[in-house]
Amino acid sequence: MTRVVAVTAPLRTDAGRERVALNSAYVRALARARLVPLIVPPILDPEEACAALDRVHGLVLTGGEDVSPARYGARPHPKLGETDGARDAVELGLIAAARARRLPILAICRGIQILNVALGGTLYQDLSSERRGAIDHADTRSRHAVRVEPGSLLHRTLATLEASVNSRHHQAIRDLAPSLVATAWAPDGVIEAAEPRDGEPWTLAVQWHPEDDVEGALFRGFAEAVRLPEGVV
Repeated sequence: MTRVVAVTAPLRTDAGRERVALNSAYVRALARARLVPLIVPPILDPEEACAALDRVHGLVLTGGEDVSPARYGARPHPKLGETDGARDAVELGLIAAARARRLPILAICRGIQILNVALGGTLYQDLSSERRGAIDHADTRSRHAVRVEPGSLLHRTLATLEASVNSRHHQAIRDLAPSLVATAWAPDGVIEAAEPRDGEPWTLAVQWHPEDDVEGALFRGFAEAVRLPEGVV
């Protein structure tokens, strides 16, 4: 059964024109899991954007810009990257609406960050200066190990307690939202995955980029949750 899921995307400027630009790797990963992405433009009014959730069966929060620190009551750090207040507003609205509808959520990279902020958590605005460690999380060429919490939804989905991931980011979870529990960590202790404490609705949030890996366990797990009968988790 093929089902449609809402997918967030950033704005990009190409040849002087502003475009909604979703990395094609997300499309291919979702297609392999027999899911069809419906892109939700970040320039919509948040309430209007949430109307898309009435016609889909899940939500994917994708990577992109830094989350504005104003969303969690912090001052901008000197190394804060580009932000998009309109995208923040749309995604915060989508998260609240998806949870109210009990839709499955898969959050990737920026996705785990905006989800954590939406639920009351905070972020490191720049890991290299605010939380120094042995791993360069911003290195786009490297991978590092993650340790997975036994018995977690992530464990059941990946079917492993250890993995090597292509995690590349300069922001990360600082204070975990009260309703989330961390379920994977880098060797330096940085949180690499989280999920709801009560398990509902089905939600997996990861700091790495599974769409760029051939192995698609996270997308298959999301697809299975999307296809469950309404009200079953």
